[in-house]
Amino acid sequence: MTVIVLVAACVLLDGDGRLLIAKRPPGRPLAGLWEFPGGKVEDDETPEHALARELAEELGIGIAVGDLAPLTFASHAYPEFHLLMPLYLCRCWRGTVAAHEGQELQWVRPEELAAYAMPPADEPLKAVLPVLLADATS
Repeated sequence: MTVIVLVAACVLLDGDGRLLIAKRPPGRPLAGLWEFPGGKVEDDETPEHALARELAEELGIGIAVGDLAPLTFASHAYPEFHLLMPLYLCRCWRGTVAAHEGQELQWVRPEELAAYAMPPADEPLKAVLPVLLADATS
């Protein structure tokens, strides 16, 4: 039986059209790879509420669930589980983005994502995000 793990992630898009990625810190699985902020959806949460919680914990920012727009998703079979990851777009948040869990943060243009090593589930998103975000911002 395949275990499905639901993880919600977010493309935080700033006013200059850059998005935030975070480098997984040493000691964590897939350390050194870049990812979109977010995390595991708990049993009593929706993906949107999980993102609000995770972004507060990881980055110290507040988001309104209504400010999240579904963007795309990733589906990837890891050896131990199958990851399903809805990816949301958020352009509005309260507070200043800061690393609260020892992760390195980087604001990048969507077309620059190809230069960053990402987990296998995120790799396909590097090609589609520049197109999706061009549509979302036009």
